[in-house]
Amino acid sequence: MPIDPVLLVHGGAWAIPDDMVDTHLAGVRAAMAAGWRVLAAGGDALDAVEEAVVVMEDDETFDAGRGSFLNRDGKVQLDALIMDGATLRAGGVGCVERLRNPVRAARKILSESPHVYFVAEGAERFAAEHGIALCKNEDLVIAREVKRLQEAQAKGAEGQPDLFAPTDSHDTVGAVALDGSGNIAAATSTGGTLNKAPGRLGDSSLIGCGCYADNKTAAASTTGWGEPIMKLVLAKWAADRVAAGNLPEWVAAEAIHYLEARLQGHGGMILLDARGRFGIAHNTPRMAWAVKTGKQESSGISR
Repeated sequence: MPIDPVLLVHGGAWAIPDDMVDTHLAGVRAAMAAGWRVLAAGGDALDAVEEAVVVMEDDETFDAGRGSFLNRDGKVQLDALIMDGATLRAGGVGCVERLRNPVRAARKILSESPHVYFVAEGAERFAAEHGIALCKNEDLVIAREVKRLQEAQAKGAEGQPDLFAPTDSHDTVGAVALDGSGNIAAATSTGGTLNKAPGRLGDSSLIGCGCYADNKTAAASTTGWGEPIMKLVLAKWAADRVAAGNLPEWVAAEAIHYLEARLQGHGGMILLDARGRFGIAHNTPRMAWAVKTGKQESSGISR
């Protein structure tokens, strides 16, 4: 019996200002279109989530790829993970500074390495050895983020700023997909938090935290304040509850409630099981998302 593909994408959960709503919607819709082209042509879920995330890494609207937040030293440091629900193979990179599309490098790790995770110079070397061109870190920096960092550091000089306020931008991007063969996959990519300490890793690229996929449970991608999400291993927590027989729609909402109740965390999640059932939840003022199946297509900033 044919399986109807499903694709969900998110572009971050925070207090997205009114004047940025249109660009966020356009960005997640473009990502959805790219991923859906793969699924519509009979491609697999892994390719679909990779292509969807690449579109958002290339879009300066989001905190991924070019245009990401700058760390304390004024550099872009990127993290990404991609995971195949059929095999449980995964690939991740952390603290890379010379990759335009870290999810591409993560995919190479998944496909062509016995390892799961590479960081910093080792990740960049692996990428270069596998045909991915490196760039200068300056190529990833844009004027908007230089100004934003200067403002944040000026506030810090007057008193400790809240690096993780839900009103501040958490434009981490992600995608989950179900393909016609019944396999699911997930990918998440981020530039982390503004003014972060050099070398800091958030949840996005950590397996089971910001990203997870298993055909027997669910595929999940999270966004938001990374430290509490890491402590709860939230993507795996949600997938396990789907395995226990709960609907992804309920589980996604419960996961975000758990995040807030246990650690006063904030963020969002997209969650999809191998039956095509899905959930979208967040506890921030807004989250950019889009979903497409063979029968419906929708997107929004809040849900």
